[in-house]
Amino acid sequence: MPRALTLLLTALVSLVCTASWALDINTATEAELDGLKGIGPAMSGAMLTERHKQPFKDWADLRRRVKGLGEKKAARLSAEGLTVNGQTFGGKP
Repeated sequence: MPRALTLLLTALVSLVCTASWALDINTATEAELDGLKGIGPAMSGAMLTERHKQPFKDWADLRRRVKGLGEKKAARLSAEGLTVNGQTFGGKP
């Protein structure tokens, strides 16, 4: 296989994997949230209830409105792929 084609396929696979890995809190389904390690039915329910009132603005807003979501848990969920408006817990897009 030509080197250029190999590089193109590698880049495409990387892009697809990265794109499907991120899960935004404001668009995620209950099943998608439950699928993240560290989120159970109670927390996903609380997240969806609060999101129904108003979408989350940022991680601080999410943490303020969802009981039990501290700094360490937010960092772990971000590492699992959860984002708020496309932002990771550290603030990176």
